[in-house]
Amino acid sequence: MTAVLQRPVSSAAAARKKSQHHVVIVGGGFGGLYAAKALGKANVKVTLIDKRNFHLFQPLLYQVATGGLSAGDISSPLRSVLSKQKNVKVLMGEVVGIEPKAQVVSLRNGETLSYDSLIVATGSSHHYFGKDEWSDIAPGMKTIEDALEVRRRIFLAFEAAEKETDPARREALLTFFIVGGGPTGVELAGALAELAYETLREDFRSINPGETKVVLLEGMDRVLPPYPGDLSVSAKNSLEKLGVEVRTNTLVTNIEGDIVTLKSGDSIEKVQAFTVLWAAGIKASPMGKAIADQTGAELDRIGRLIVEPDLSVPGYANIFIAGDLAHYAHNSENPLPGTAATAMQQGSYLADSIQRRLEKKSVSPFEYKNKGSMAVIGRNEAVADLGFAKISGFPAWFLWIFVHIYYLVEFDNKLLVLLQWGWHYFTSQRGARLITGDDSIPALSALVIDEMTLGEKNSSEIAEA
Repeated sequence: MTAVLQRPVSSAAAARKKSQHHVVIVGGGFGGLYAAKALGKANVKVTLIDKRNFHLFQPLLYQVATGGLSAGDISSPLRSVLSKQKNVKVLMGEVVGIEPKAQVVSLRNGETLSYDSLIVATGSSHHYFGKDEWSDIAPGMKTIEDALEVRRRIFLAFEAAEKETDPARREALLTFFIVGGGPTGVELAGALAELAYETLREDFRSINPGETKVVLLEGMDRVLPPYPGDLSVSAKNSLEKLGVEVRTNTLVTNIEGDIVTLKSGDSIEKVQAFTVLWAAGIKASPMGKAIADQTGAELDRIGRLIVEPDLSVPGYANIFIAGDLAHYAHNSENPLPGTAATAMQQGSYLADSIQRRLEKKSVSPFEYKNKGSMAVIGRNEAVADLGFAKISGFPAWFLWIFVHIYYLVEFDNKLLVLLQWGWHYFTSQRGARLITGDDSIPALSALVIDEMTLGEKNSSEIAEA
């Protein structure tokens, strides 16, 4: 029998550990992770809870969806990222509610966890503006699974077109609608055009991928509405140069099977397309409503919590909101954008403000430092609004690459993405063009079943006659 010797723990050390301030962080996205990292050397105990065991670099999801990167290239295990911060504990679980008076969070498995300070940064999901039934027909991109589903549908459409003998149906299979002309829609449209017109141009025998139709739909009068007008024009020109059809002032009023109904002014148009991708809007995670129900906090129209200048929930000085879940409009006409940069700054700010409170120091309101915004369209084409300057073309593209490499969490991700981007730049090849999961296209499968049913019915009627 082997004896195990343990170092005795002093009663003072035990008491200090027991009374240590406990910070619970819900969500391992940009806001939650940056808060946890910034608290790594603080005299507090930190518990980070996320329903996934990894941090996802969401700005590059569209590259997973178009086969440019693998899911692992833009994901980092939370335990690995925080392994050297011995005061941080990572739990895989889903928080479904809070009890502010008892200062506990409730997990889906029935367990509870107490906190002294709580940071909630659970992000957002797709917003279909009351048409949630469209989610199965027009997937968006917020998770790894979303991106893999989009990738599956894109490449299955080409495979189905290769086998299709009916010209009209083949054209519909090679038609891709992207709904929403914000940064996600613009980047996805550009990547999809490059995929069809460059990467796949020699891969098929029965179809010409160059006949692919990529259509970007935007309800407002220009793409990238939050950007300055000249950059919107530059982005539109770059997309059209790639072969993307940009349709502004156009709304999607219905999606049913393979038929998409479009409205532009008083004109109504129905178009057949088997692949519709959603990039039109977001709504806050359900945690916003759960917190509002318990605290009486006010929600905005997309479910974000309206927070105080220090990002706290009104009336609860130890509950803080960060990232896409926070509606922060202090000192500005509009709430801060739901971007990675906003969440990073808020996470770091909250880590500092909690430490200042524990040290009995004053806490200043959160101040957002606008470092600019950018969107990439394709090779050598991007736009960037830096505040002090507006740039487009190759300089913006190069800056976009540098910024995204820099903000990837782990070194191996930075290296892998840089190498793959370099390979793609010189060869136009995308190495992650894998079709996984089901091999059916929902709209096409439904149409085929309807045709078979109609054919059987007609045969039966002829036989009876």
